[in-house]
Formats: sequence, C-alpha cells, structure tokens
Amino acid sequence: MIAMIVRRLLLMPVILVVIFTTTLTLAWAIPGNPLQRGEGRRPQPEVAQAMLAQYNLDNYWTFYWSYLDSVTGLKHVRQTLNGTRARRAETARQEGQAAAERYVFDMGPSLHYVDRRVNEVVGSALPVSITLGALAMLIALVTGVAAGVVGAVRPNGVADVSTLMVALIGISMPSFVVGTGLLVVFSVWLKALPVARWGTPQDMILPAVTLSLPFAAYIARLTRMGMIEQLGTDYIRTARAKGASEVSIRLRHALKNAFLPVLSYLGPATAYAMTGSFVVERVFNVPGMGQHFVSGVQNKDLFLIMGVVLVYATMLILFNLVVDVMYRWVDPRIEQ
Repeated sequence: MIAMIVRRLLLMPVILVVIFTTTLTLAWAIPGNPLQRGEGRRPQPEVAQAMLAQYNLDNYWTFYWSYLDSVTGLKHVRQTLNGTRARRAETARQEGQAAAERYVFDMGPSLHYVDRRVNEVVGSALPVSITLGALAMLIALVTGVAAGVVGAVRPNGVADVSTLMVALIGISMPSFVVGTGLLVVFSVWLKALPVARWGTPQDMILPAVTLSLPFAAYIARLTRMGMIEQLGTDYIRTARAKGASEVSIRLRHALKNAFLPVLSYLGPATAYAMTGSFVVERVFNVPGMGQHFVSGVQNKDLFLIMGVVLVYATMLILFNLVVDVMYRWVDPRIEQ
C-alpha cells in the first residue's frame, strides 16, 4: 500500500499540469479581457495594453509559463536562493513601506477583487466551503445509508418504494429549486431560520440540507443495491444458521461489504461538496469558493479561475487517494 501511495503522489503533479493546461486553454478562449466590462469606467487603450502586458495577459504562452512558475513554487525558491526577495524586503523597509506578503505557491493577483491576491481570496473562502461541504456530506451519509438499509430489508415493499421515490426526487430536482423552496417555507413563512446569512449554526442548516440531498439520494441507492446483493450471499445464510441476530447480520456483516461502492463514491463527492456548490452558494449567499469561481468566469479573471480550479483538483486527487487507502482497510483482499 505504501508503494501505491508513493506512486499516486508522484503522478499528482502530472495530473495537475494537465488540468492546468486544459483549464487555461478553455478560459483563455472566453471572449474579451478583464479590463473590458459592461459597466464602470474603462482605461485608455494604451493603458489597458500596458496592464495586460504587466500581468502577461497579452500572450498565452507567456502567461502559461509565468503562472506555472509562480503557482508551483519554483519562482519563490529561485528568488529566495538568489536573494531577490531579501533585497525587495530591505528596500521596502528603507522606504517605510510594508513588505508585501509572499506566498510559496503564489496564485497571482485577483483582477476582480482590487488589491487582493488569489491566495487571500481562496484562504478566506475555502474554510467556508469545507465547513458547508463537511456538514452536507455528514447529513447525506447518515440519511443515505439509513434509507438504503431500510429499503433493502424488504425489497419492493412500502419502505423500499418510498425511499426510492425520495431518492429519485433528490437526484432529479435542481438545487436552486430545493433551496428556494426551503427558504420560502422555513425563512419566509415559518420565520424559523435566517435568510442569506453565514456565521452561526442556524445559518448553515438550509444550505447544508440543500447541498446534501443529491448526495444522500445516490448514497441511498448504492447502499440499497449493495445490501440486497450481500443479504443473498452464502456467508449471510451461514451467519443466520449460527443464530446471529438480524441486526448484527445487517449492520455488522452485510453493511460492511455493501459500503464499498458508497466509499468509492464518497471521494469525488466529498471533494465536490467541500469546494462548494456554485448554485447553493448563490441561492443562500454563502461566501465560499463557488461564489468566487462564478465571479472569476464572469469577469475573465484568469488568476482567480486557475486558483480555484487547482485547489479543487488537488482536493479531488487527495480525497480519491484517501478513499483507495480506506478501501484496503475495509477489505484487505483488494489489491492496490
């Protein structure tokens, strides 16, 4: 298993470079540039051209290599070794200026949020999205597994059909419809929960429930199918013949093996949930990663787009690695 972990970690930079190249190519193809907006004042053409050249936005390959140099940390290491950073800090100190904060993995300046770097934007938004995503996945896991086990006990029974219908609705109904409906019922009509706020546990309930519904539906279906398959196997019949209780058979024996497909699904699902759902964050005004990614695309802020995508891709790779390790822990027979 150690060899598998090392191999996956060595492949991680290659995967991220491929994602970086693909995302930048698509983002670069978006018409316009960050200085061309439908509202507000626009700089003179010569000023705009100078600003584009300053940020390397006038040439694809120049931006490609300069951004890759800074985001991988190579620029930071090179400037530290040759003393450039120390000289800049000393110059700023002599001039009475505060030294600019430097990042090892520098994602560049945000062109949409004035005087803020992408590292700062992501640093403030990522904990919000992680909190929301973790709470949503906890709700989805508990409700999804419970619904799947209940449905698998009596296939095609009332409980099974009911859980399947609820799962189908959860998968099919768009998040903005669910979120809007919950807001109307619990915030406008009942006035039980706040509207479009973030910071207290009450503020997290509606966004987390809305985000959890499609995940809970998939988990319920995967658990149900796995449980039905496991409850018909020989080792379950042997356990019953030995006098094991039904609760022990379902939860201790069958559920452990039936959980493997759910575990495989949890990797990408958790990464997606923790990096934020764009729609849910928009509906509930949650200051997470999704909000900033939408703003970056709308304003063609290449630095912000690339920063959010690379953070999401890194989390996705790491969560999938954790899932593979947990696979081996749950079932040692699985070869990595």
